[in-house]
Formats: sequence, C-alpha cells, structure tokens
Amino acid sequence: MRARTARVTLSTIAERTGLSKFAVSRSLSGKDGVSEETRRRVQQAATELGYERAVVEVETPVLGVVFHDTDLINSELHLLIQSGFQTEALRSGYQVRMCWSHLASEIVDFARGCRGIALVGPHLKQTMQSIRDLGMPVARIGWMDPLDPFDIVAGTDHEAGSAVANYLLDLGHKTIAYVHGTPGYRGRVERFYGVREVLEKRPDVSFREMTFQAERRFSEHLLAVQKDGFHPTAFFCAHDGMALTVVSELLRQGYRIPEDVSVIGFGDYSAATQISPHLTTVKVHGREMGAGLVRLLDDRNNERIPPDVPIRMLFTGRLVVRASTGIAKVPCRIPSQDA
Repeated sequence: MRARTARVTLSTIAERTGLSKFAVSRSLSGKDGVSEETRRRVQQAATELGYERAVVEVETPVLGVVFHDTDLINSELHLLIQSGFQTEALRSGYQVRMCWSHLASEIVDFARGCRGIALVGPHLKQTMQSIRDLGMPVARIGWMDPLDPFDIVAGTDHEAGSAVANYLLDLGHKTIAYVHGTPGYRGRVERFYGVREVLEKRPDVSFREMTFQAERRFSEHLLAVQKDGFHPTAFFCAHDGMALTVVSELLRQGYRIPEDVSVIGFGDYSAATQISPHLTTVKVHGREMGAGLVRLLDDRNNERIPPDVPIRMLFTGRLVVRASTGIAKVPCRIPSQDA
C-alpha cells in the first residue's frame, strides 16, 4: 500500500524558502508587498513541492509583539501597551504571540510565524529592516531617525514639555529645572526640547537641564547647582520614577511640597498616586498606543495604506494636576548642611 503524501501548505513553502507565511501568501496571490525575487522563489518552491492552489487554508492570522528585554524602566508602560495590543488584536480577528528579546536573529525567527510584527523599545533599525525583508509589515513604539521609512506609534513628548512649561509659568515659577537623569533616551530629550522652546522666549526665567549618572545622588547635584546660584522652585522630571526620587530627597532635606517647590512627573503610572503628596504628571496613553500598533499592521495587511507611505501615529498626552504643584513662592534655599 502506497504511503499517503503529506499535504503541501503555505507553512510547508515558508519552511522551504525561509520566509513568513504572509510573504508566501502574497507571492502566490500576486499581491503587492513582496519583491519580484521573493515572488519568484516562492513560486519555484510551490511548483517543486506540488502545491495545490485549490486547497483552502483557514487559519487565524497571528500578530507578534516584541518587547525589548533590557528596557526595564518602562516595564509598566509595556504592560499597558501589551493590554491594548491584545484587546485590539482579538477584536480584529488576530491571535497574539509575544516575545522578549533584543537580538535580531531571535526576533526574525519569531517573526516567521506571524502576519505582522510590532516592536516596543529601543530596537535597532536593522531589526526592522530584517523583518520587512521577510515580506511582512512591521511597526514600532519608539523613536527612529528623521524620515525613516517605517511605521511609528508614539506619544507627543515635545508637546508635553511645552505644556508643562506653560503650566509652571501660569503658576508664577521663574526658576525651573528639567531633571533628566542619565541621558540617552530620545523621548526624554524631546520633552526637554519642548520645555526649552517655551522658556527660552522668557528672559525673566532661569532654566537648567539637570543631567547626572545614576550613581550620583540627586541631592548632591542639587547642592552643586545651588552653589552656582541656581535655586529652582519647580522640577519637571523626565519620568515618574525620577519624580519619586526628587520628591523623596526634597522631603528628606526639609522642603515642603508644594509650598516650597513643585514637582511634576511624566507617565501617570501607579506610583504617582501612591506617594504623598500625589504627583502632578503627564499621562501617557499606553493601552491606546498598543491598539494603534494593531491598527497599523492590519491596515498594512489589508492594503489600506500605500506601501511607500510611512505612517506616524501620535497619541497626545494629558496633564494630570495633583497636589505636588502649587503657586511659586520665593526661591527656597537648601538647608545648611552644618546646622
């Protein structure tokens, strides 16, 4: 009795060619989104394997989301993005698979079983290009170089910085610090640019960016700038975690918040309402950003967007005013360390 021949499927051809099922399907159906070389490879493999186009495969398509596994400071934001991504994917008829990695080879292997990939965190441009070379859509949350040809979902960091600056000016603050911490995060830099854009038009306002390495205490840096004659009445912190450090140190040194100084964070994460006073901050819409990734990938899969038109999808933050900010007082100098 002759052995039964295994049915040739899109997955079979994908394994033979090293491409994704998405790229194989588009190649065989004659749709855009794959190169002529990819289309030729797929058609040749299909012929060699004896693929029968009459067979209809009914599978739930998969979207993958890859979180950068070294970006721990944004872990709460990533959970919100994951929640929004999963909810929108299921609503749109997709399965979801998740991966935590920063290695391009691992991410590309993971991508082969998906119909689109979302990257979250500081992934390299080369990783995005490698996924695109598989013939599938890719989008990310994070910053790219100007005019990069990839789909990006992001928050309005620059606008947020400008909004905070205007809010502090309305409260009468004229000596303002942007607490950056360790440099290198593009979103934090954009917030700084937004603050500076507003404050540099005010000659009556003193403004400084406070950058320092993690091993140096905030209090040491504050003392250094105060000895230099800079006595801020308001601190805008690059993220809520930094704001918690600033609030803690200021309270430890005897400052009253907001009577002596005001503190603003960024993110509106859970810790913002777990400290006293509750933190004024800028809310980041993590769930909506995760859902936005799905909508972009789905639009690409269904050819609703021209393939040569990269998309930028921005979600505007919202200033959440709580008890850590108030009307400016006369600058309060650091208590004497010799007292």
